[in-house]
Amino acid sequence: MTTWNLQGTVSHLLICNGSDCKKHKGEEVADAIEDEIGKQGADSLIHTTVTRCNGRCSDACVVISYPEGVWYRDITPKSAKSLVRKVLKGERLEENVLYTYDEGLKAAIEKGAKGKKKK
Repeated sequence: MTTWNLQGTVSHLLICNGSDCKKHKGEEVADAIEDEIGKQGADSLIHTTVTRCNGRCSDACVVISYPEGVWYRDITPKSAKSLVRKVLKGERLEENVLYTYDEGLKAAIEKGAKGKKKK
């Protein structure tokens, strides 16, 4: 297993690859994010982790950005590249924001407030 030196990392992107996100090009989103990080020379600034389901399947593909605590919805390979560029500028990809973190997660849009109860 490789151990990364994360000193200097400004953002950690968690890329959902649960079953619904995979159906919505989750693997391609992860590849696009990694490619754009490389193109921007940001390997030491943005760390990525591919996850299993993050529980927002109706918003697939979901990407979560920390430490900002921003959850993004409907990320495509194209918007993934824009997301990387925005993160590097300290900005958000506003049209895809689902949740923000400010003293707790808050839905940015009405759709974000809706969900299903866990069983």
